[in-house]
Amino acid sequence: VQLQASGGGLVQAGGFLRLSCAASGSILSIDVMDWYRQAPGKQREMVASMDSGGNTNYADSVKGRFTIPRDNAKNTEYLQMNSLKPEDTAVYYCHLLRRLTLVQSWGQGTQVTVSS
Repeated sequence: VQLQASGGGLVQAGGFLRLSCAASGSILSIDVMDWYRQAPGKQREMVASMDSGGNTNYADSVKGRFTIPRDNAKNTEYLQMNSLKPEDTAVYYCHLLRRLTLVQSWGQGTQVTVSS
C-alpha cells in the first residue's frame, strides 16, 4: 500500500489546514493510521494517532487544536489542524501500520509552514 499525503501549504498563525492521506489500497478499521511531523533540526515526532478501537492520542502540543477524522470507505485519513502556531511548522508524514501483517508504510511528507 502506498500513501499519498497532500494539503500542506503556507498559512498565517491562527489559521487552519486539513491534510489528507490516501492509501492506494483498502485499509481495515483495525489498521492504525497516524501522523508524524519533523521540524528542521528536530526528531520526527508523533502528532496524532488512532488505534483500532477508534481511540485517539495526540501530542500535548496539539491537543484541542488537531483532530484525525478517518474515512475508511475512501481509505483516507485526515489531519484537521486549527489554531495553527508558528511552532507547528514542519514536514508532516502520514503512517500506516497493518495490524494483521505488521507492515508499515509512510507517505512522502507534506510541508506545513505557519507564519507569525
